This record gives sequence, structure tokens and C-alpha cells, in this order.
Amino acid sequence: MRKLLFVLAAVLVAISVYWFMLRKKESGPKAPKQSALALKKHSVSFNKSIDTLMSSYLAVKNAFVESDTSAAKQSTLAFITELDRIPIEELRKDTASIFETVQSSISDVRANAASLVQQNSIEEMRKDFSMVTEMLYPTFFTAINYEGPKLFLENCPMAFGDDAPANWLSNSPEIVNPYLGKNHPKYKATMLHCGEVKDSLVAR
Repeated sequence: MRKLLFVLAAVLVAISVYWFMLRKKESGPKAPKQSALALKKHSVSFNKSIDTLMSSYLAVKNAFVESDTSAAKQSTLAFITELDRIPIEELRKDTASIFETVQSSISDVRANAASLVQQNSIEEMRKDFSMVTEMLYPTFFTAINYEGPKLFLENCPMAFGDDAPANWLSNSPEIVNPYLGKNHPKYKATMLHCGEVKDSLVAR
């Protein structure tokens, strides 16, 4: 009987020691949790150059709303200048195909913007503006992995006639149509808000 009690006492002591050591280990200082690294794909200067580029684009769009061809050409020249200032060399850190895609896309955008500046007809200028938009969205923005403010792709179903639609980009979901504008020869300002938001572009 005494031997049994001795064995039980020894077992209880062993359990108590084990429990004490376990609690001590758990109550020790805990290592801080590692937070996930949030790395930006592009440099600040790269994203700033894209923002400045789009400010010039929006100035072109606003000039067409006012049917101001002189302002549209001046803003397009500024747009071309900003296009050439994009530091695309940093895209080489990704893959050669990304760099080449962006380089080709910029070349296409520049060609249509340069054509716009040479036009005398506001309708032809607007057609080149439409082509600039098509080159930017989605090809250019997808290739660079756009990280800027939200943009909206908007559409006029009758930009160049009843069955000739065209798109433009805006920083607002409000429809202010650059193809029909405030001073259209046929519709005057009655079609200024004609159109709809087709899509949106947000940083990924």
C-alpha cells in the first residue's frame, strides 16, 4: 500500500514539474509576427510620370468638350512630351517582353497623337483622339500594370454618326462628351451628356 502511494506521489510530482515547465515556456516572450511585405511595382517617379501624362490627356479631352482646337493641340503636344518622359527603362527589371510591349504601345500612342496635331478638321482630330484612347486602354495600362488613380472608360454610341461609337477616358464617372461637346454644329449642347461608363481602371 505504501509502495503504491509512493508511486502515485512520484507521478503527481512529475506531472506538476512538467506542467510548470510547459507554462513557463508558453509565457515567455513571443517573437513579433512578421508582417507581409507590400512592395510597389513601380518607382514613385514612374507613377508620377503616368499621372502627369494622364493630366495632359484629360486636358485634351476637356478642350474637345469646348470644341477648342487650339487648346486641344497644345495639350496634345504636352501629352507627347510627357509620353517621352516616362522612365520605361525601369521596366527592364521585369521581362524583356513587358519592356518591348510598352515601348511598342508608346510608339503607337505617339503616332496617333502626332497625327492629331497635324489635322485641321476637329472631327479628324477627335478621331485621332479616339485612337489614342484605344491605344492607351487596355494595352498600355495593362502592360505597365497601372497604379494610378481610378479612371473610367466612357463611350458615346454616336460619336461620329449614328452607328460610329468612340471611347474616352475620364477621372470622373460623370459623362461629359468630348465628341459631341458643348458646341456641336447639329446638336449644340443637347448631347453633352450622351454616353455611358463602360469600364473602370483601378490600381492592381
